[in-house]
Amino acid sequence: MIDRTVAASPPPGRTGRSREMLGLVQRYGVVVALVALILFNLAVTPNFLSWQTVNVNLTQVCTIVIVGVGMTLVIAAGGIDLSVGSLMAIAGTLAPLIFTGALFPLPHSAIGIALAFTVPVLVAAALGYFNGWLVTRYRIQPIVATLVLFIAGRGIAQVMTNGNLQVFKEPAFQFIGLGRLFGIPFQVILMAAIVAAAAFVLARTTFGRQILAVGGNPKAARLAGIPARRISRWVYVISGALAGLAGLIVVARNGASDANLVGLGMELDAIAAVAVGGTLLSGGRASVVGTLLGAMVIQLVRYTLLANGVPDAAALVVKAALIILAVWIQQRAGRE
Repeated sequence: MIDRTVAASPPPGRTGRSREMLGLVQRYGVVVALVALILFNLAVTPNFLSWQTVNVNLTQVCTIVIVGVGMTLVIAAGGIDLSVGSLMAIAGTLAPLIFTGALFPLPHSAIGIALAFTVPVLVAAALGYFNGWLVTRYRIQPIVATLVLFIAGRGIAQVMTNGNLQVFKEPAFQFIGLGRLFGIPFQVILMAAIVAAAAFVLARTTFGRQILAVGGNPKAARLAGIPARRISRWVYVISGALAGLAGLIVVARNGASDANLVGLGMELDAIAAVAVGGTLLSGGRASVVGTLLGAMVIQLVRYTLLANGVPDAAALVVKAALIILAVWIQQRAGRE
């Protein structure tokens, strides 16, 4: 008589090998993808290593990474933030309005520059707190709570400017987007500092461990005495502030603010970077460095397609495919 239970069992070690393989893909898949893209472009794309090409890709990826860092913290805590693109638009709209004195008179241009840097970021952070308040106070699903500002935020920015383009070519302000230190774009230095700080917080601080605990098991975190609501609100505040900073960089780089375009689609790029970088979309585990690498993969995919004559719209399909692949790998790893 055949033992059907034994006959139906997988070969010894198969589950272990599968789990090990999925773990390797999760840890190093984004690195392999990045190296493959670089090697492909070295072989196929003319002038890929020229300073102009490197500079374009670095500056384009900076805002994705900065917003992606905030998104990483939110997702690690079990949430999601769809409002980041609209918060970028609000911050980018406020900066020129403040500097020109359209909102309130200013005694000196230096004060205008200082306020143009600080007030938009603080407003974006306050709106991030609003997101966190909706999620924690009324227990609204994060995707629904942040959808409020995703829709209304860009409308607010458009109302403030009547939908018109605002030219803002003030050298002192534009340094954040066009300036260089030791030949390195300042926004790249700023991006690296933000990534390093966030990685340190997640790996070495109580606050970082609490973020992961809340995202991994909110109920257990509360029973352990972790202020889960406060942690959730803070990650939305940080996400909002970083989105506001990214909005200022875009405006400074372009020399103009367009409420219709600043931050448009950024929430998708940020979520894609987080997913491709290996952060669990269900919360509880995060990699800020992975988000950096994921953003670089997304940017290089877009550049590769454009450089080889593929329409930009195809990049959207590729980004969607990358997200699906990342989620599939996470789900398989969870089942294993």
